[in-house]
Amino acid sequence: MMCPDRRQFLKTTGCGFGSLALNAMLSGTAQGTSNPLAPQPPLFPARAKRIIFLFMSGGPSHVDSFDYKPDLIKSDGKGFDFIGVRKTTFGKKSERKLLKPLWDFKQYGESGQWVSELFPHIGKHVDDLCFIHSMHTEGVAHGPSTLFLHTGATNLVRPSIGSWVTYGLGTENENLPGFVTIMPSSSKGGPRNYSNAFLPAIHQGTSVGRAGLPASEATIRNLKNTHLPHDVQNRQFNFLQELNRQQAGIKSDHNLDAAIESFDLAFRMQMNAPDILDLSDESKSTTEMYGIGEKSTDTYGRQCLMARRLAESGVRFIQVNYADESVNPKWDQHSNMPKHKFHAEATDQPVAALLQDLKQRGLLEDTIVWWGGEFGRTPFSQGKDGRDHNPRGFTTWLAGGGTKPGYAHGATDEIGHEAVSGRLHMHDLHATMLHLLGLDHERLTYNYAGRDFRLTDVFGKVESKLFA
Repeated sequence: MMCPDRRQFLKTTGCGFGSLALNAMLSGTAQGTSNPLAPQPPLFPARAKRIIFLFMSGGPSHVDSFDYKPDLIKSDGKGFDFIGVRKTTFGKKSERKLLKPLWDFKQYGESGQWVSELFPHIGKHVDDLCFIHSMHTEGVAHGPSTLFLHTGATNLVRPSIGSWVTYGLGTENENLPGFVTIMPSSSKGGPRNYSNAFLPAIHQGTSVGRAGLPASEATIRNLKNTHLPHDVQNRQFNFLQELNRQQAGIKSDHNLDAAIESFDLAFRMQMNAPDILDLSDESKSTTEMYGIGEKSTDTYGRQCLMARRLAESGVRFIQVNYADESVNPKWDQHSNMPKHKFHAEATDQPVAALLQDLKQRGLLEDTIVWWGGEFGRTPFSQGKDGRDHNPRGFTTWLAGGGTKPGYAHGATDEIGHEAVSGRLHMHDLHATMLHLLGLDHERLTYNYAGRDFRLTDVFGKVESKLFA
């Protein structure tokens, strides 16, 4: 019987631990794996590299903000027969009293876009904005509509748009996650709104902070190890990862592969993410521009500034949540529409600052900024001064990333109830934004449980009229 040579002996004795030492001696470093978040070429020339989504949870009222309706003002208090409104909320009668906007509108910029008194700071940037006044979507309650906004499905576990983007394009910075969600809420879909679902685990969104907590304390949980010095952590990590790779080499396991990749990314993040999320090196003029330090704007201002720093560092999809943990999300004013002013004051200046900051740094050219909620609100009143949910017609806007500046697409009817021209479904918006990133929504698929899935399911059309 032949005796094994020294290399074979080291590989087969001591449960393979000798092989670990041998590999280290031969290579000098732990063996690496291919990075699933490595930058991927787009399918065709891209106009944008990344998306910043400013999520206004609860459904801001389009007729009180960006969708100017003179006929609604003239018809204030008149009865109107609305077919198919929510009977669980309003009973059997279909006639409702119209409610005019609670704030005055005026035109801004060379494009003359109408914006209400709620958003004077954003109003100054209308010549950079691409308004979509003809959105419509699925679901009438917050939970289903919020899930649909993020995943393209109202009640099924599906990957979020951020996960699809990193799956298709990877990230531009191997030391940071490709998809970050800042201060997300645990309600109305919660983690499902930034879930990878059946995509590899590396594509799940990384949460920074949590809704309801101070933005000044927002960070990635468990990011720092305060018990061991870095060199010890590095040796320990390399050893454990080599054990994992040895195990993965014995039996193919996609979950183990994903865990190994996630551990690699997590360790690199420990060395890089804290600096990105630390705003202390920003100039006073910059923090003041975002409203940081002011009571009403500090929280969302910090979130928007973090978003700019993450975009600057190569993160593909950044979601900036204006959300909370309550049963009724922030913009959900069924009985107190005047509270919209409070939410507008909290977000208007930070959002405008983000637009200005991106533009002056040359980032707006290849960054899509997307502002919107899961639906709009009705032109008729609920109670004395509230509005109900309206998925039939509402406004969202885009900026940068190859979108047409100073442009208004589509329209709702004369009172803002239903999209009637240039109608754009949420599937269409998803398809259009993917196209701007150089991705074909029909070809960006993942085979799971015997069929190919995609963000837009079997729907969606690209709206080229939104392109510059």
